[in-house]
Amino acid sequence: MDLSALKPTPPPPPGASWVVEADDQSFEQVLGLSMQHPLVLEFWSSRAPDPQFAGVLTDLANEAAGAYLLVRVDVDRAPTIAQALQIQSVPLVVGVIAGQLAPLFQGTTDKATAKTAIDQLLQVAASNGLSGRAQPVVDPTADAGGPDPRFDAADAALQQGDFAQAVVEFDKLLAANPADAEAAAGKAQASLMVRIADLDAAETKAKADADAADVDAQLAMADLEIATGRVVPAFDRIIEAIRLTSGKERDRARKRLLELFETVGANEPAVLKARRDLTTALF
Repeated sequence: MDLSALKPTPPPPPGASWVVEADDQSFEQVLGLSMQHPLVLEFWSSRAPDPQFAGVLTDLANEAAGAYLLVRVDVDRAPTIAQALQIQSVPLVVGVIAGQLAPLFQGTTDKATAKTAIDQLLQVAASNGLSGRAQPVVDPTADAGGPDPRFDAADAALQQGDFAQAVVEFDKLLAANPADAEAAAGKAQASLMVRIADLDAAETKAKADADAADVDAQLAMADLEIATGRVVPAFDRIIEAIRLTSGKERDRARKRLLELFETVGANEPAVLKARRDLTTALF
């Protein structure tokens, strides 16, 4: 079986952070990343910095481990941006989903309140199929280190071909840190292998061909296609099932599609296209 379509998300290297600075020159390029994953923009002033509040936002971004990218914009060094967005006072925190800006809160706030606002942004992004992972920014002075020992049990299960146990081990990691991108990707890939273990390819294809609205059949066939490297047909068939169904069946198909995005790799071109197609199918 060709598993070349499965591209595990590598663990973030030591010193990784999900915080970047943007100015008048780089802002537009950074904003383009919102087509792949959510952004949280922190507008602040170097004339009146608030290190404590900046630390709160930085901690939340790094704890989320790629669920979004925190973009810090010093309005004193980016006057064009401040003028274009008519920013009257800072700090101002704004979310961005697919190029659309959504104010989150003005002024400073505590960590729990900030997290609640950002979590709501992530929920909106997920409901629109935007579930890509932000890439970490690496401190070049950090020690490269070795393999992350947290994944030893999951890796051992994968090497033994015990995919069900690997899912259990990844679930333990996710229980400890729901924002762990590598664990989420590992679980998605192991879960796929569990699902296809007993599938008969010919029988599965016959059922899928017989009824495009049969969600069970389409999901099973999509699993087989992903496992054999046919990523685009797999995504297309689930999106078609979403178009043809409603209610719980539609939501089940949508959730599986988002899981398969994690399996293949959030930044793969096929995934980016499928996200756009999913938005069209849903709305």
